[in-house]
Amino acid sequence: METVYIETSIISYLTARPSKNLIAAARQQQTWEWWENYRQNYMLFTSNLVIAEASQGDNQQSQKRLHVLREIERLTINIACEELADKLIIDSPIPDNAQDDALHIAIASYHSVDFLLTWNFKHLANAHLIPKVRTIVEASGYYFPQICTPEELIGEYYE
Repeated sequence: METVYIETSIISYLTARPSKNLIAAARQQQTWEWWENYRQNYMLFTSNLVIAEASQGDNQQSQKRLHVLREIERLTINIACEELADKLIIDSPIPDNAQDDALHIAIASYHSVDFLLTWNFKHLANAHLIPKVRTIVEASGYYFPQICTPEELIGEYYE
């Protein structure tokens, strides 16, 4: 069974109040559809970093996020993950203020997760960043996950 690292934006879209913004509403719907109809096709993982990020903000909303996360196995964050994240900040276009985003990539890479699921287009699912980040991760001896959105994991599975 393929593996998916659930990044914080997925849980945020899944549990957020319905948005009036058309793009956000569409992402909420796609996230919900994937969660309800497709997640059972994958082994899901998250991390304490996601737990920490999901704990922030409005208390009622954070409790919803944490409730969803409680059933997902957490991957460890070790020194190798932190070193890889630091390398991504130093050697790739990921900016210094996106350390947590670099750490999400490092965690998924270190643990050889197949997919990193996100709605973060700024520093994660970004076509301009991915080639350089992939090169750094693979040159460091790690597997680079496919970074994608729920929309990309909705549909038939082909082997």
